[in-house]
Amino acid sequence: MGTLYRHFSAKEDLIDAVLEDAFAAFISAAEQALAEEDAWAGLRSFLERVFALHVENRGLKDIIATRAHGRARAEAMRRRMRPLLRSLIERAQAQGALRDDFTAEDMPLLFWTGGRVIEATATIAPDFWRRYLGLLLDGLRAEAATTLPHPPLTRAQLNRATGRRPS
Repeated sequence: MGTLYRHFSAKEDLIDAVLEDAFAAFISAAEQALAEEDAWAGLRSFLERVFALHVENRGLKDIIATRAHGRARAEAMRRRMRPLLRSLIERAQAQGALRDDFTAEDMPLLFWTGGRVIEATATIAPDFWRRYLGLLLDGLRAEAATTLPHPPLTRAQLNRATGRRPS
């Protein structure tokens, strides 16, 4: 404990450091995905990596999801992540692989539902999330698209749903 207190003066500082590492891994996954020539392959690899990160540290999702922590560092990382996600989505749509009505505000839904699948099956079928992700990706393909019954959340609605302050 003494070592922790010498490096981090408050619990929030430790949480910020953990969040920064987690977001750095997400950003790295997004940057690697954007480097892929095939935008669909990039999007798929990004989602696979993010879900695998969740599997590696299931408690991390709770820290990232809560808005009580992760002050300045986490908000800076979120601001850095948003344009990367938008680019992943726009590239896949421009190449005709991703359904046109998918938005960056839909991305948290993938993480929420994927996280639930990971948590529910971790002890009985640890790799089941891979099947779920395959089904999910098939539903995101442009050729599978049908008209959706509801528009995506706005950024403000997403912020309210996640308890996040507008940014």
